Amino acid sequence: MGINKVFLSGNLTRDPELRATASGTQVLEFRLAVNERVRNQQTDAWEDRANFFSCIVFGRRAEALARRLAKGAKVSIEGSLRYSAWERDGVKRSKVEVVVDELEFMSSAGSNGQAPMDAPTCALTGPDGDSC
Repeated sequence: MGINKVFLSGNLTRDPELRATASGTQVLEFRLAVNERVRNQQTDAWEDRANFFSCIVFGRRAEALARRLAKGAKVSIEGSLRYSAWERDGVKRSKVEVVVDELEFMSSAGSNGQAPMDAPTCALTGPDGDSC
């Protein structure tokens, strides 16, 4: 058995999108930009390089987070990677996304990096999903 665990900290690149599956399950999707420091080989200076990750939350947790997340918000997440493959119009497609188990608000959008006093950890593993 392997280990599938991801820890990321970054900023939402846009407002999250809430939708429902055909069976009625709520799904929240958002993109997270995570910077890494890399050395420029030509200038020998350190630079930030952005990596972008698709993230997804299911159920009542998705609804709760949809009310609190916005573009620019800084969050830390813990989750697992999920690979999906499908075919559309004869073209094979695939993606890897992070299924979020826990989310911590580091700052709200527009707060200039200052964490709000009421920025709790949002444990998404509770049975009712209403912990946010």
